[in-house]
Amino acid sequence: MTVGVSAGLCAAVSATGATSAPTAAVTAAFEPLGPSAPDARQWLLTELAKPEYEAAKPSWLDRASEGFLNWLSSLVVPSDGNLGGFLPAVVLVIVIALVVIAFIVFGRPRLARKMAADQTALFGSRDLRSSAQLRASAAAAADAGDYRTALEELYRALARRQAERTIVRLTPGTTAHGFAAQASECYPMHAAGLAQAARTFDDVRYLGGAATREAYLQLVALEKELRDRPPVSRQPVPERVLQ
Repeated sequence: MTVGVSAGLCAAVSATGATSAPTAAVTAAFEPLGPSAPDARQWLLTELAKPEYEAAKPSWLDRASEGFLNWLSSLVVPSDGNLGGFLPAVVLVIVIALVVIAFIVFGRPRLARKMAADQTALFGSRDLRSSAQLRASAAAAADAGDYRTALEELYRALARRQAERTIVRLTPGTTAHGFAAQASECYPMHAAGLAQAARTFDDVRYLGGAATREAYLQLVALEKELRDRPPVSRQPVPERVLQ
């Protein structure tokens, strides 16, 4: 009897061992595969770093606009009519509106006038080159066949040289004709040549006129003639304002 029970138990154990191996294999086959927590975090950071996600982020202007709109929407007049806490916000809005109106009325026309003056000025506010540097620039442009630049630079050299000698007074807003008017009072015998040089400068620079070698050579002769010539008057002449 004991032998029979033992044999039965052995058979049961053998049967159980035989079926457990396939079950473990099936379980392992259907076990879900996935990254570890550190790998998943790194994948997410890599994905969010792509340009399309960066472009979708709100800019500082978007955030500022949203904050301002939220602030405006919070400005609700209390139902009890007490404006004690509401008054500073009203004052701030009025001040901002006045600043904007003042800029539109006064700032923009002044800025437009300044830009127009800079466009017609003989020298820009940052052009501090000497007459020798301007002459060298003109000569280099002429050697390259760029007579437009050569004429402009040589006329500036003529004006700068007279300013260096304190014959004329130049400002950032001085025009070609303004310089010619001053210099003509100091060199009356060359008034016609100075006026013609100013017209050529404006024609070439602003009106799209042709810049020729002949015009450049005429200006070369005038610049050499006046470079160190004593003026009729030794006192600086105030600049005329020409319309």
